[in-house]
Amino acid sequence: MASDFLFDDLVDELPGDAEAEPLTLVAAAGGDRLDKWLVGQLPERSRSEVQRWIEAGLVSAGSRPLRASHRIVAGTEITVIIPAAETYAAEPEPIPLDILYQDADLLVINKPAGMVVHPGAGNWHGTLVNAVLYHCPDLAGVGGARRPGIVHRLDKDTSGVILVAKNDATHRALQAQFQARTVHKTYWALVYGLLSPAQGEIVAPIGRDPRDRKRMAVAQSGGRPAATRYETIDSYRLPATGERLSWLACHPLTGRTHQIRVHLAYVKHPIVGDEVYCTRRKTAVRCPRMFLHAERISFRQPSTGEEVEFSAPLADDLRALLDALAT
Repeated sequence: MASDFLFDDLVDELPGDAEAEPLTLVAAAGGDRLDKWLVGQLPERSRSEVQRWIEAGLVSAGSRPLRASHRIVAGTEITVIIPAAETYAAEPEPIPLDILYQDADLLVINKPAGMVVHPGAGNWHGTLVNAVLYHCPDLAGVGGARRPGIVHRLDKDTSGVILVAKNDATHRALQAQFQARTVHKTYWALVYGLLSPAQGEIVAPIGRDPRDRKRMAVAQSGGRPAATRYETIDSYRLPATGERLSWLACHPLTGRTHQIRVHLAYVKHPIVGDEVYCTRRKTAVRCPRMFLHAERISFRQPSTGEEVEFSAPLADDLRALLDALAT
């Protein structure tokens, strides 16, 4: 299946003082997708890099920004604003890491909630990247100065398993698997209400919320295709109110920003503790944070081609909540 998504929508902010270089290209022939065509025109650039430019609105025809899936028409002039090279490089910091597995090519880490994956505006220190660079100094420069080794991400308040590539070959191989949708991920979520059916699939396009650009939302028009499969693991009833909760296993089939959170809120079953997408009243659930945990990931080991799987145990604070609900 052709893919039109970024690797978990990992979009960098442009440095505030970076100068951008405009480039005009003329299509000699038509028919190709925009992102594929641009990579052919700029072979020194990766497809993920080109897709980030498109997502940021830096690729246009006339004054109209284009989507990655736009089909090229012969003779069209395409303008590309190429961001200046990043000047920021993350610094190593002695931050403890829960390393689930490592070898010469790969790190598998159980990321704690509250940790940002890579440096960015407002979070230049204390990130997963800062910690990884301390433990693996040779990672510097793998995949970019700001997010060395990172091939996918987890939200700040999401805990669980995340992959880090130790070299460029592994980084490219893992990115290719994400793009081909052959990486399979399972998240655990505690949500309000009982889903009907108890297992199913939520299919709804996702884009930026037009009322708040810091949020994502199911798009009424436009947006990017998104699908999440879910199944109910268990359900609970709050003694004081009778309110029902469901513990779900969620499998994102695409990689949109905040996808699981947005989809569950869209079907009126928001994640417990999600302060962005759960707009319902406070209940008797005393959750220490958003109940979303990246429990499992499977993929092909780039060095061997073997299918491997890694899991991260549910953090103690979330496990304690489930135990309390079960009594």
